[in-house]
Amino acid sequence: MSFRCGIVGLPNVGKSTLFNALTNSSKAQAENFPFCTIDPNEGIVPVPDERLDKLAKISFSKKKINTTISFVDIAGLVKGASKGEGLGNKFLSHIREVDAIIHMIRCFDSESIQNVNPDVDPIRDLEIIETEMLLADLESIQKRLDKKNKKNLEENQKKILETALELINKNQNLDSLINTFEKKLLNQTGLLSAKPKIYVCNVDEKSIKKGNKYTQAFIDKYKKNNTIIVSADIENQINQLEKEEKINYMKMSEIKETGLDSIIKNGYKILDLNTFFTSGPEESRAWTIQKNSTAPKAAGVIHSDFEKGFIRSETVSFNDFINNEGWANAKANGKMRLEGKEYIVKDGDVLNFRFNT
Repeated sequence: MSFRCGIVGLPNVGKSTLFNALTNSSKAQAENFPFCTIDPNEGIVPVPDERLDKLAKISFSKKKINTTISFVDIAGLVKGASKGEGLGNKFLSHIREVDAIIHMIRCFDSESIQNVNPDVDPIRDLEIIETEMLLADLESIQKRLDKKNKKNLEENQKKILETALELINKNQNLDSLINTFEKKLLNQTGLLSAKPKIYVCNVDEKSIKKGNKYTQAFIDKYKKNNTIIVSADIENQINQLEKEEKINYMKMSEIKETGLDSIIKNGYKILDLNTFFTSGPEESRAWTIQKNSTAPKAAGVIHSDFEKGFIRSETVSFNDFINNEGWANAKANGKMRLEGKEYIVKDGDVLNFRFNT
């Protein structure tokens, strides 16, 4: 299971530069004019996890396989997109296909980089994006709830759409839907404004450590929750360095963690994801699951037959696996448990599934 994050924002705010930095590529055009990205670029990135390195070492694994995250660089949106301005509906359809939205917001001054607006105002820019998505959602909701189409809706879908319409009519955002309805059902509606969000404030080099007046104004309004301060240009430079050079550069620049690490941590949090591991001499591997998944559901992430024929899982916590130096000692020391169908998998569990073929 991999999750997809769409990078959205106004033109020329640094989306493609961030995409290139996160995916360590030059796949996305990063030019100084609006709409240089038309068709979305997508990059699949291994999720860094030091726990996997330790497991592979203890198990003498021939292979180490990280779980992954996909980033999608989506063309810049402009005011009026919901009515077809700019790339309009094409842009909006690309957002529908991702699990979470990374709002890229310009928080730097530059005379050399074009700005579609006369000044830098991250709050206004975000409001433009969110208004256009909300208008697109409103049009979609009204169409689906009209008399002709409403009769074809399942009851749970109708309830979500009616609640969303009520929130819009009260001039409220749709974030509360995330906590009210089951994620799977909510995703089926295709509502853009109900997707989990991460806010990335793109700053210049001197503002990385403490931010600036633009990031402060943004955080004052939207709080620090799910807000990350990065410099896309610096991230791009860092990712082109060798490992040792990268560490030294980050220390010198007082950067505690890369933008990739920050975004992944926030992505896992807002999407309620956990990681479990399998580990043996052939390979050690990380797997992504929804929080509160049962052992059979976790087995199904590996293969559907594992879920269908699930008997039980041999389970060791990550710390016990490390402290006992692998499966054999963990079992001998009573740290391995046999868990059944009702077991809720914990983040970091090392699992071995028993199943009927």
